[in-house]
Amino acid sequence: MSHPVAPLPGPLPVVLAGARGHGRTHLVNIRRLEQAGLVRLVGICELKPLSEEELAGFGAPEQSDDFAGLLERTGARIAVLCTPIHTHTELALVAADHGVHTLLEKPTTPSYGDYERLLAGLAERDTACQVGFQSLGSHALDAIGRLVADGAIGAVRGIGAAGAWVRDDAYYRRVPWAGRRSLNGRDVVDGVLTNPLAHAVATALRLDGSERAEDIAEIELEQFRANDIEADDTSCLRVRTARGTRITVAVTLCAERAGEPYVVVHGGRGRITFWYKEDRVLVERTDGGGTGGRDGSGDPAGDADGYGGTGAERGSATDRAGTVHGRTDLLENLVAHLRDGTELLVPAERTGAFMRIVEAIRTGPLPTPLPADAWSVVPGEKAPRRVVKGIDALVAASADTLSTFSELGAGWAAPSTEVHPR
Repeated sequence: MSHPVAPLPGPLPVVLAGARGHGRTHLVNIRRLEQAGLVRLVGICELKPLSEEELAGFGAPEQSDDFAGLLERTGARIAVLCTPIHTHTELALVAADHGVHTLLEKPTTPSYGDYERLLAGLAERDTACQVGFQSLGSHALDAIGRLVADGAIGAVRGIGAAGAWVRDDAYYRRVPWAGRRSLNGRDVVDGVLTNPLAHAVATALRLDGSERAEDIAEIELEQFRANDIEADDTSCLRVRTARGTRITVAVTLCAERAGEPYVVVHGGRGRITFWYKEDRVLVERTDGGGTGGRDGSGDPAGDADGYGGTGAERGSATDRAGTVHGRTDLLENLVAHLRDGTELLVPAERTGAFMRIVEAIRTGPLPTPLPADAWSVVPGEKAPRRVVKGIDALVAASADTLSTFSELGAGWAAPSTEVHPR
């Protein structure tokens, strides 16, 4: 669907809702795009106004805690929503009611019912909504797709994802909804799979081409928590897609050491690893050959150890660590969509498969508290944090073998809960 805007005399006016915490990254990005002449920050919706220092370089955008009023007074055409998960649906629909297009932070909504309501509202008001899975703007995704199609690793056997991050006690005290499944009767579903490491889930689904709700056949969940929270902080997910692909995602916020999250595409003759925050791709062939990837000439590229460089994009930097690709910014893509009909990279309707997983988590059993002997407390930079013993190796093993925690023999792991979405 195309949503070209009527010609405007200058940059598209933008309102940012939620400018602190993670919202600061959006503020930095809007400043970059404003300097490029693409957008203009006209309003900020925050409970407490930003200081002159926080707004350095922006002039004087209007500040208010009245989102609807701010949209009306500023004439905004885009709203960037970086607000608590349980506010996503309502604020996105308020924006749509005002004819304002949105860049909406993930997860799209806290429930599948809200997701359906959002899609209906967007369609009725003919407004665009891009969901903030930044990893899906990576040019590496198309490069990996070409490699798979060219048979670089043989037939795909499955996709594994791993994420080992550290979060201290203060992380769960920073806002009232952190680590909550619900708040004041409203769904939140702020767990490791649905929020901090949700990109691992969404990226794996995109690599399989299984992004819509009907693309999910079965879901298995093993969810645990070491921290004193409602939601999960250490979990394993396995999905069988409608095309028959097995996808596993193993993630934790209680790692021994923080590492870069990644997704692995397993093939009959090798594997492709994608470190999605770095836009870095490594192709490894079991036959010791090159990748046969596209480097502008079609020639295979390999190294002395038999691990192929991808060479998948002309101008990419290739070395023994892999190939680093470019990335399209999601707000910039939304602006291009509104200006000339450029296809959105992450339209809300393409997050249906992810939302099926959110719903399975929301309606599934509570995460299992890990026994006291499974974790320990260690000092952190600002506050102590809980570490699950051996979790780094377990997460990596899941991505390598497409197995769940219980199948890998973790003593604290309960059998999977299987869900069959409609």
